[in-house]
Amino acid sequence: MKKIYANGVDEIAFLKELNRRAGETNKKVTEVVTEIIEDVKENGDEAVKKYTKKFDGNLPLYYEVPRDVINDALTEADQEFVMALLNAQANIADFHNRQVEQSFIAPKENGVILGQRIRGLERVGLYVPGGTAAYPSSVLMNAIPAKIAGVKEIIMVTPPLKDGTPNKDILVAAAICGVDRVFLSGGAQAIAALAYGTEEIPKCDKIVGPGNIYVATAKKLLYGVVDIDMIAGPSEILVLADDTANPKFAAADLMSQAEHDVLASAIMVTTCEELADAVIAEIDRQKEYLSRKEIIEKSLADYGAVIIADSRERAVELANEIAPEHLEVLMENPMELIGSLDNAGSVFLGHYASEPLGDYYAGPNHVLPTSGTARFFSPLGVASFTKRSSYIYYTENALREAKDDIVLIAEREGLTAHANAIKVRFE
Repeated sequence: MKKIYANGVDEIAFLKELNRRAGETNKKVTEVVTEIIEDVKENGDEAVKKYTKKFDGNLPLYYEVPRDVINDALTEADQEFVMALLNAQANIADFHNRQVEQSFIAPKENGVILGQRIRGLERVGLYVPGGTAAYPSSVLMNAIPAKIAGVKEIIMVTPPLKDGTPNKDILVAAAICGVDRVFLSGGAQAIAALAYGTEEIPKCDKIVGPGNIYVATAKKLLYGVVDIDMIAGPSEILVLADDTANPKFAAADLMSQAEHDVLASAIMVTTCEELADAVIAEIDRQKEYLSRKEIIEKSLADYGAVIIADSRERAVELANEIAPEHLEVLMENPMELIGSLDNAGSVFLGHYASEPLGDYYAGPNHVLPTSGTARFFSPLGVASFTKRSSYIYYTENALREAKDDIVLIAEREGLTAHANAIKVRFE
């Protein structure tokens, strides 16, 4: 893991290299995904099943998972696992219930009525990886805020296991969260099916959920046909630490993100060089007993670094420049920094707010902006699953009072038909 001094040159060069990684696109993947999308658009379920057989080796036991199979997965599951999911569900629901926005109506004395109506989307598609990277926590994080927002129907797609059956842990999470229908299909073909609709898979208004590069590319290409949560890049963590930090904790937290992917980024910015050396030593020690050691080593070697800053203020500046997906603050009095940390998906404050707490349990959403987009994107939440309409009611007298201003602005813009639509009401 590289050790870099924040001298105004070396750290900037490292961050530029990091940003270059985020901007890379794979033209070959785009070509393949474009072909799949067009095929599914034209041929529907026939194309979806064709690609399922091609990429997964055979067709699943069933295309749509029967409701009794979903219910049986819940009743037959390890009850400790079920209780863990239920406890997480309660925390996630409590947090997201606080995000609910209310419609409003604003009547005025002159008879004008203005307002805004907020309601949930009609139907949302949820993509859940189902192979070696099966994440029931993703079901919770996507389905719970959707339900709270008032989404009427959630359609989940997930790849079948090699034996053609669904991943039971994912079915347990789906049952707990009230997912309405589950289809065994993965990859770009499943995303295309959700976007356009097929004979069996309903057309959705929005698609959410993580996936591999083919899934991410399909979502990107179909944005506009359907709404999506975000274009997610590799996972990333930034740890801000001072001499009060425990190097064991910092090392473990850095590796918790590095294990996701060889493209993942794990960075520590610290004001203490002794801590930097201790964390690097701890990584070398702890990685030896971790199952994804090779991925961690590759990720940290290519996209990891320990940056030594000369002050707490410079450390905060770097954090805002990087705008990380996950930001941990292992510093003295971390709450003091909340008002200064402007660019981060989710902030973890203190020595016991480890990043996996947010991934699984605490309540805030784990679907977060990556690749520096926390400068302008927000985490997934209830608002992600709603739409707004404004409405206007004017009386004749109220419009008479406003007409001259409206006509003047319209004519200044050269839109005489706009002006005329107001004038004719008073001729």
